[in-house]
Amino acid sequence: MAKFRYLTEPFQVKNLQLKNRVVMPPMCQYVAKDGVANDWHFVHYVSRAVGRVGLIIIEMTNIAPNGRISPNCLGLWNDEQQQALKRIVDACHAQSAKVAVQIGHAGRKALGSDDVVSSSAIIQNESVTSDKTQWTYQTPRALSTEEVEQTVQLFQNSVKRAVEIGFDAIEIHGAHGYLIHQFYSPKMNQRTDKYGQDKCLFGVEVIQAAKAVMPSDMPLFMRISAQEYSDDGFSAEYGVEVAKRFSDAGADVLDVSGGGDGNLNKDFAPTVAAGYQVYLARMVKQATGKPVIAVGMLEDPALADYVLGSGDADLVAIGRGLLRDPYWLLNAQYRQNAKDGKPLEFVPTPYARGF
Repeated sequence: MAKFRYLTEPFQVKNLQLKNRVVMPPMCQYVAKDGVANDWHFVHYVSRAVGRVGLIIIEMTNIAPNGRISPNCLGLWNDEQQQALKRIVDACHAQSAKVAVQIGHAGRKALGSDDVVSSSAIIQNESVTSDKTQWTYQTPRALSTEEVEQTVQLFQNSVKRAVEIGFDAIEIHGAHGYLIHQFYSPKMNQRTDKYGQDKCLFGVEVIQAAKAVMPSDMPLFMRISAQEYSDDGFSAEYGVEVAKRFSDAGADVLDVSGGGDGNLNKDFAPTVAAGYQVYLARMVKQATGKPVIAVGMLEDPALADYVLGSGDADLVAIGRGLLRDPYWLLNAQYRQNAKDGKPLEFVPTPYARGF
């Protein structure tokens, strides 16, 4: 196996210092009650901290009850939720891990809510199975202009709580067909008010509101869908313009994904294969000059290292690989160095014999 040249290199943006370039992306667990993290979340995230992941991003954590993807998703709108997340962050910090949280609102993709909202009253055109339950999306109601402004405030409230908890960075979820994406997407936003005339305005205001309650040296990540993959989806060129708006508004890092806007259409979607979304990260990085995270089937360590070495991305998100193996990075380095017979210095002492 070729030696890693980039995967284990440190990285810094503002005051966030990472010991390597591996990111655990936000992946919903669907096991919360009333939006409160529990022992499952504690073990899930802390085990990845033990596995020496450079940056752990806690799953989409929602600003309001009707913003959850399912009734079993995390929230950050009350003190109980805040305290439960602090327990996790403190334990990850004890393992020298850096932790961010993704703040979001599902919009029209909220399941099990009596008040489904969006930019416009357009239904999500697919069904989904969550927590072994078959859900059907509802036709949302369009938020009023005043309600959109109130939603910006809700984002700010949750970001403020996240800062108080002690997170090392904040990520705003503006991808995968959720509420912010529903505003900047031409096919999902048919409004005539200021949020329809400037489709990026809602996302811009959320970024500005978040930055207003964050320390100046704390980085803000913004996750975007840089291309839509369903019928009449917008192009990567349009997605790059969205990224530029969000970058100009204050996003320090762009977490670049795609899709989430409905059933895939082969005429608008790339072929799903290893590294299939890296081209989007490259385009956004070149257009904005900001650090980017590449996502999408990068769990082969050699491929992840190559993507970093190519300059297409600054960080790589390892999603399914880290679901299968909390020690993905330790095991990748062990396989690479086993023939050398040298110990891995960064392996936790209780596990050293295993390596």
